[in-house]
Amino acid sequence: MKRALTASVLSVCVLALTGPSLDAEVKTREKTRVKFEGMLGRMVNMFGGKATKEGLVSISAVSGDRKATSTDSTGRIVDLAEEKIYDLDMKKKTYTVTTFEELRRQMREAQEKAERDAKKQEGAEKPEQPSGKELDIDFDLRETGQKKSIAGYDAREIIMTVTVREKGRTLDESGGLVMTTDSWLGPQIPALKELADFEVRYWKAVAPEAAGVSAEQMAAMMAMYPMVKQAMDRMAKENVKLEGTPLATTMTFEAVKSKEQMAQQADSGSGGGLGGMLARRMVKRDDKPRATILTIDSETLEVATALSPGDVQIPEGFREKK
Repeated sequence: MKRALTASVLSVCVLALTGPSLDAEVKTREKTRVKFEGMLGRMVNMFGGKATKEGLVSISAVSGDRKATSTDSTGRIVDLAEEKIYDLDMKKKTYTVTTFEELRRQMREAQEKAERDAKKQEGAEKPEQPSGKELDIDFDLRETGQKKSIAGYDAREIIMTVTVREKGRTLDESGGLVMTTDSWLGPQIPALKELADFEVRYWKAVAPEAAGVSAEQMAAMMAMYPMVKQAMDRMAKENVKLEGTPLATTMTFEAVKSKEQMAQQADSGSGGGLGGMLARRMVKRDDKPRATILTIDSETLEVATALSPGDVQIPEGFREKK
C-alpha cells in the first residue's frame, strides 16, 4: 500500500511537548511538502509524488475514533475501534481495506526490502549501529522571539533540536544525526490537539517508530539511518510543557560526518565509528560535514470545529475493491 507521507510525524513529536488534548471534533485544511535528499531521495521519492514537489493540500476531519483525510485524488479513513484503514480512490470511487495487523506486516517487509536495496546500492554491510558503541542523545529548546500570523492566529517561533552522537565524543568528533523541529505556536486550540492526539493513538497502535510516514518511506529511512528512531523517541519523551498549538512546522533530519571521515574524504566510507557509518550513506563525496536526509514542511491553512455527518464516512456510491 503506497500512501503519501503526511504531517503526522510533526504532530506526534510536537504534541508530546504541548500536553494532553481535549475531546473535540475538528476539521482542518493544511499544506504539506516532503523532500528526501541524496541517495535516500532517489530510493523513496517515487512514493512521494506531488508531496515531494510543490506540496499537497489536504482536508482532515476527526470525530471520536475515526479520522478522514482527503486530497483531490485520494482519501483515507482510519478507524481505531475497528483497527482498519480505508484507502479511497476519489476518481474511480473505490476503496480498499487494510487491517492494522496487515499494515504492520507490510512495514516489516518494506524495511527488510529497503535494507537489502541499501546494501546492494552501496556495496556495504547491513546498516546498523556499530557494535559496542554507546550513544548520547542531547535535547535543546529555545524561543527565537519571532512572531507571525498563521491561519488567522498569532504565532511565535520555537526551535527544538535532538542530537545523536557517540557517547563521550562531540558531534564533530564522532559524527551523528541532528533532528531540528522549527515550530510556530499559536494559542491553545483544543480542536487541533485532538487531531494530533488521534495520530499519537494511531501510530502507537500500528508502529510507534513510523510516526505517520508511509511504510515504504519510513522503511527505507530506518534501514539507512537507524538513529532516526532514537532521535524521534527522545523528542517524544521530553517532558517540556509548551503553551500553545503548533500551526506550522518544519522538521529536518541531517547526517553529520566525523572528523576522521572528513580527513579521509578521498576514501569515503572506509572509516570506522559512528561517522563512518553515516558517511557511507551519503551520496556525494564533498567537503561538507552535514548532509540533509529529509525535510518536512507543514502549515495549517484553516481550522473548523463543525463537522457534517459524512465527513468521516465512506462517501456514498463508493464500492470496495478487492
